[in-house]
Amino acid sequence: MEMTDNMTEEEYSSLIIPYQDAMANLMTRLEALNNDYRLKYKNYPIHYIHKRIKKKKSIEDKLRKRQIKISAEEARESLTDIAGVRIICYFVDDIYGVLSLIKRQSDILVLKEKDYIKNSKKNGYRSYHLVIGVPVYHTDGMEYYPVEIQLRTLQMELWASMEHRICYKSDRNVERDAEIFLGFAHQLEEMENTLHRMEKNLEVE
Repeated sequence: MEMTDNMTEEEYSSLIIPYQDAMANLMTRLEALNNDYRLKYKNYPIHYIHKRIKKKKSIEDKLRKRQIKISAEEARESLTDIAGVRIICYFVDDIYGVLSLIKRQSDILVLKEKDYIKNSKKNGYRSYHLVIGVPVYHTDGMEYYPVEIQLRTLQMELWASMEHRICYKSDRNVERDAEIFLGFAHQLEEMENTLHRMEKNLEVE
């Protein structure tokens, strides 16, 4: 069944407002956690954070691909990645530390998670995926809205960015590229481990 309907700009704007609020809520929490960590331990686990709200066309395309009616209501019911945050940390230990701090917050709901660090994909992709419910308060009550979080180290982000840039071309040899990028993933992981050992040695000197 072909889906041809689109949301109006007004429907899209109304749809994303609470997701923007949920993302702002999460960003405030993450910045506070990073600052508190730095105050206590003279260091900080988060290098930078990238945030985004899905564009109208992207939401429509995803609903169309799933053969779902294109509407703001269906988007709310079906999609968990309208709001997205990518947290870039220095090392793997930092990722699990930040993850623990997020999960420890009593008013956050963990909706879905997938560990591609301990169980990387065949092409070498590594990241931690988490979908959480963030409370958003309205004049008539509170409601949870999902925010998708990806946690990566600097090396994982470099790998993912370059793999996406180079491999998402129709004329590429997918199997050959996957083998090449798997090798890059192992090299970057070893470099990251070496740098982490160097940092640990500095702490004990």
